[in-house]
Amino acid sequence: MSFLEAVRLAFQQIRVQKLKSFFTLLGVMIGVMFLIAVVSIVEGMSRYVEDDFAGALLGVNTFTLRRGTDMRFGNTTEAQWRELQRRPRLYRNEVEQVRAVLPPGVTSSIENMTFAYAASSQGRAKQVQAVGAEASYFTLKKYNLTSGRPFSAQEVTLGSKVIVVGTEVATHFFPGLDPVGRELRIGGAPYQVIGVIEAQGSVFGFSLDRLAIAPHTSPISRVTNPRGDVRSFVAQTPNPELLNDAMEEARGIMRGLRHLSPSQPDDFALETSASAMSFFAELKGKLIAFGTALPAIGLIVGAIVIMNIMLVAVAERTREIGIRKALGARRRDIMRQFLVESASLSVLGAAIGILLGIGMARIIAAVSPLPAGVAFWSIPAAVALGAGVGIVAGLYPASRASRLDPIAALRQE
Repeated sequence: MSFLEAVRLAFQQIRVQKLKSFFTLLGVMIGVMFLIAVVSIVEGMSRYVEDDFAGALLGVNTFTLRRGTDMRFGNTTEAQWRELQRRPRLYRNEVEQVRAVLPPGVTSSIENMTFAYAASSQGRAKQVQAVGAEASYFTLKKYNLTSGRPFSAQEVTLGSKVIVVGTEVATHFFPGLDPVGRELRIGGAPYQVIGVIEAQGSVFGFSLDRLAIAPHTSPISRVTNPRGDVRSFVAQTPNPELLNDAMEEARGIMRGLRHLSPSQPDDFALETSASAMSFFAELKGKLIAFGTALPAIGLIVGAIVIMNIMLVAVAERTREIGIRKALGARRRDIMRQFLVESASLSVLGAAIGILLGIGMARIIAAVSPLPAGVAFWSIPAAVALGAGVGIVAGLYPASRASRLDPIAALRQE
């Protein structure tokens, strides 16, 4: 019997026994559906992190100098936390000496950031992301303004009480009004709004438009860095080739300022977007491992169901097997027929599961901040997995059918 003939017979049996076939492929269908949905969501998150998140929050060709590692990314043990608390704080004189040794063309800025409540006479108090920075911060972050202007280097030197806000802050505090020239209060200090940043969107549901950026020398420092230290110093090189050189220059000057011997570790942190990306790569692996547990259970259940249904089919078709053997069918022909039938059922279930899984991922992406992107490798992988489940589940029933004695099978009513 040819392979195509075996497939034709398999689908003929599926058409004849529709209800039984449906329950046979249900387990595989559900397992593959959840597998495709999980992989699509994780793949979408991975693409989003690589393409948008790294650029929006972390910056391209950028490194950050701070007291310790960013606690948002990675697991921090109690020992690491205690070690961080013992580290000396980063101060402006150190930052200026680091800035002095950076290669030409590097854009840099102090970045002191925290969450604080803002208020105005036009709207109720709202939590904003307060940032104390330098004039170069807008270039570094590639912020474009829809109205007004960014603050200047001279305003930073003077510690002027001016502020540039995000669209969400502007619409909340000044609905239907032009925010430029109006007053916004943060930490009890009044600031004149001089610009509005164009909409930045959100990252994993976190709005990037709650910004309120003022010169780090203004009274905003009482909110963002009340101890007088520098939370972060961000530097961006014009090309990726200069990034490592700039980091090594910064590391060398910091170690010299801190009088660290060659055997002593750094008591400061230098981080790039790779630090966060490695965390997300680890998280991606864990999500896939956790997310495939449920589909794996579904596929195991599906395999058991297929095996039992195929055993029932062997019992019901004993006479048919006897006739085929009497007409010259070999053991391998009988075995191939039942294996192809089992695999066809499983592949059909996998195909339906793929469509349902893609649809499920799209729905989740539409109603939640989780992005979804179909990984094309997952589709042939799911089909192959479905075929594999069917073949493994059908091995015993196919073997049992192929070993039937034709005379005994023909006597079967």
